[in-house]
Amino acid sequence: MIYVLAALLPPIGLLLNGQPFSAIFNLVLIVFCAIFGLVFHILLLVPSAHAMIAVHMKREQRMHREIVNSIRRHGPPPGYPH
Repeated sequence: MIYVLAALLPPIGLLLNGQPFSAIFNLVLIVFCAIFGLVFHILLLVPSAHAMIAVHMKREQRMHREIVNSIRRHGPPPGYPH
């Protein structure tokens, strides 16, 4: 659901994902791309792409942090190379 929100309303999606600085950057990006997107239409997709990539990276970072914390708490899984 957060990906749909990031695609349709990029700054709101970033804010709800806990990324306020990315949301501010995305607002600046929207203004820039709205001006130059009149000539280069592909630029209109850049803010949405930025938001979706930022949301994905944040989710991957959270998942990685959970795995590392779990390994620290419970030890490595059986057969894990040292």
